[in-house]
Amino acid sequence: MKKQFEPAALENRDVYKLMSGLIVPRPIGWIGTRRPDGTNNLAPYSFFNMVAAEPAVVMFAAGRRSGELKDSAAYAEESGEFSVNIVSEEVAEAMNATAQSYPGGVDEFEMCGLTTWYGTATKAPMVAEAPANFECRVMHAFDLGGETGPRIVFGEVVAIHVREDIVDGTRIDHDALAAVGRMAGNEYVPTTDRFELIRPTQ
Repeated sequence: MKKQFEPAALENRDVYKLMSGLIVPRPIGWIGTRRPDGTNNLAPYSFFNMVAAEPAVVMFAAGRRSGELKDSAAYAEESGEFSVNIVSEEVAEAMNATAQSYPGGVDEFEMCGLTTWYGTATKAPMVAEAPANFECRVMHAFDLGGETGPRIVFGEVVAIHVREDIVDGTRIDHDALAAVGRMAGNEYVPTTDRFELIRPTQ
C-alpha cells in the first residue's frame, strides 16, 4: 500500500519535506552573481538543473524571504548574467558556508575563503576552487505562482570551464569530479558509488 498526499491540502513546509525528501539526489546550483555596486554574491540552490543541450540551458529557482526575492535571482536579472559552480566533495564545506544569510554588501567569496575568478564571456564571478564552472546569460525569468512564489531563472550557457585532470576530450571522469548531490535536511551524498545499466535496443 501507498499513502496518498494532496499538496493543496498540506502546509507548504510539508509539501517541501515530501518533495525534497523524495526527489533525490538533486544537483546543486552554486550561483555566482554581481551586485550593482560591483561586489560579488554566491549562494547554493538545490532547485537547479540542466534543461537542454541545444541550446545549452540551465535553470535555478529562487524563493522569497519575507516577501523579498532572494539575491541571486535579483542580481542575475539586473546584470543579465550568472555563473554555476559545480560542487565537489573538496568544496562542499565552503558551499555550505555560503548558504547562510549575510548582511547586504558582504562578498561571500571573501567571507568563505574562496578565490574569485572570471571567465571571458561574462562578468559573473566564479569559484576558482570548483572543478567546473558555467558562464550563463539570462534568457528568461518568471514568477511561478504569482509574486509570492519562486522566481525561475533560465540561463544560456555561453562558456564551460573544466579542470583539465577531470576531462578527456568532452568526457568527464566522475571519480575525479567527485560531485556532491543534495538530499533532504542537512544531508548530502557523494557520486562516487555508481552502477551501470546498458540501455536496451530494439
